Amino acid sequence: MGLKSIQNGLNPPCVERLILSPPLSCGRLSVHMQDNSDNRSIRAWVPRLTKGGPKYLALAEALRADVRSGRLKPGDRLPPQRLLARELGIDLTTVTRAFNEARRQGLIDASAGRGSFVRGSAPEASPGPEPRQLVDLSMNMPPQPPAARLGERIQQGLAELLGSATGSLQLRYQDTAGSGPDRAAGAAWLAPRLGPVPMERVLVVGGAQTALYGIAKTVLRPGEALCTPELTYPGLKTVAERLGLRLVPVATDGEGIDPAALDEACGREAPKAVYCVPTIHNPTTATMSPGRRERIVETARVYGLTIIEDDAYGVLPSRPPTPIGRLAPDITWHIATLAKCVSPALRTAYVVAPSLGDAMRLGAELRALALMAPPLMTGLATRWIADGSLDAITSAIRDESVARQELAAKALRGFAYRAHPEGHHLWLSLPQPWHQADVARHAGGSGLAVVPGAAFACDAAPEAIRISLGAAETREALRRGLDVLSALLSQTPGTVASYV
Repeated sequence: MGLKSIQNGLNPPCVERLILSPPLSCGRLSVHMQDNSDNRSIRAWVPRLTKGGPKYLALAEALRADVRSGRLKPGDRLPPQRLLARELGIDLTTVTRAFNEARRQGLIDASAGRGSFVRGSAPEASPGPEPRQLVDLSMNMPPQPPAARLGERIQQGLAELLGSATGSLQLRYQDTAGSGPDRAAGAAWLAPRLGPVPMERVLVVGGAQTALYGIAKTVLRPGEALCTPELTYPGLKTVAERLGLRLVPVATDGEGIDPAALDEACGREAPKAVYCVPTIHNPTTATMSPGRRERIVETARVYGLTIIEDDAYGVLPSRPPTPIGRLAPDITWHIATLAKCVSPALRTAYVVAPSLGDAMRLGAELRALALMAPPLMTGLATRWIADGSLDAITSAIRDESVARQELAAKALRGFAYRAHPEGHHLWLSLPQPWHQADVARHAGGSGLAVVPGAAFACDAAPEAIRISLGAAETREALRRGLDVLSALLSQTPGTVASYV
C-alpha cells in the first residue's frame, strides 16, 4: 500500500517562543517557554537523570521528583518532547515513552496544540513493574515467545560459559574489535547471507547504534553530506547531529530509496555516503528487490559513494534477500545486530568493513568511543552461534512475529498500512482528520504508546505512526492494544474518549 499525505484539518497550534540556555553537560537541560496565547511563562526546568536503568523511566522519575519537591508547580508547561530529546541527546521515542509513563502516573496532562502540563502533587510511586494496562506499541524490539526459552537459555548459557575452561577470559578486557573466536563466530553467522568473509574484516561492536556512530565518524567529516531515506532511523539523525553531518533526504517508494532520486541528490549535494535499511526498512517496512539493490550499487559506484547498510532486520525473513554487502563488499559497511532478531539485552552487533584498513580505522574510533563490546554477552552469542541456539531463537521469534502480524491484520482491517509478514513493526497511515500528535496523545491517555511519523522524518512528516508488535508481553496484550487503537482511529479527534 502506498503512503498517504493527509491534511489534518485542525487549527494550528499556538505560537511558542523558546529560549534555550547554553547546552549543559551531564544530561541537564534548561528551557524557558513563553506562550503567546496567554502571556504566561514558566521558569527553567532542569531534569536530573540518574544513571542506570531505562532512560525513559529515569526521565519520568526526574519529573516526579521535581513535582514532589515543588520545583515544578501545578500548571507549569513542560518543554516540547522533540526539544527535550535533542537537548538530552536521546531518541524522541524515549521522551514520548517517558511522557506516557508520567501521564499514566497522574503527573501530567496534555492539551492539543498547547503541550504537556504538570497536574499537581506527585502521587506515591507504585512499586514493581508497569501495570498490565499499559501496552507498549512504541519500542521496536523482537517478541519474546515462550518457545524461544530466552531467559532459560541466557541463564544456562552464561553458567556454562563461565564454567568452561576459558570462562575466566570473559571477565577480562577484550580487544576493541573483538577476540579471535568472537570475530570468527560473527563471520560464520554472516556467511549464509554474505558469503565467506575474512574474520579480519569483522568487528564485534556493542550494539548497532555504536557501530553506526563509529562508521559515520570514520567515513565522514563535519559538514559532509550523507544521503538517507526521507523517513529514516532516528538513531541516524542523532548521529548526524552529533557529528555535524548534513543529512540529504532521498525520496522513496514501495521498495525504499528511489535510484533516480538518489542520482539527482548526488548530482546536487555531492554526498560522501548513503545510508539504507534494505530489508524491512524502519519505519516503512519496505524491502528492496534484487534489482533495486543492484541499481543502488550502480549509482554508488558512479558517484564514488560509500554504502552504509544497516541490516538490522535482514535475518528475520525465512528467505533473506542478498545483502548489498555481498553485491558490493568493497564499498559497503555492513551492520548486523542481534538486538532485532534475539533481544536488545544482547548488545552485540557485527560490522563487516570494506577492507582490512577500514576495519583498523573503525577499531581506532571504537576504542575511543566504547572500548569494547560487553564480553559476557558477546561470549554468549558466540556460544549460541556454535551450538545452533541462535538460529533456534530467531526461528521462534520469526514464528511469533508471523502470528502477531496476522493478529494485527485482523485488528486493523480497513486501515491503510504497510507491513512485512515476518517483521515485528508496521507503518500505519492515519485516516482523516487525525494528526499524528493527537493520536500519540489520545493513545497515551488510553494506555498505549506509539511513535509518530515525525520521529523518522528528515523533512515534512507524513500523517502516520509506527506500531511495534514485539514489546507487548503476550499476544492477548497486543490484541487488546490494537483493538483500542482501532477504536480510537474509528472516531474523530473531537469526539474521542479514552479507553481503559
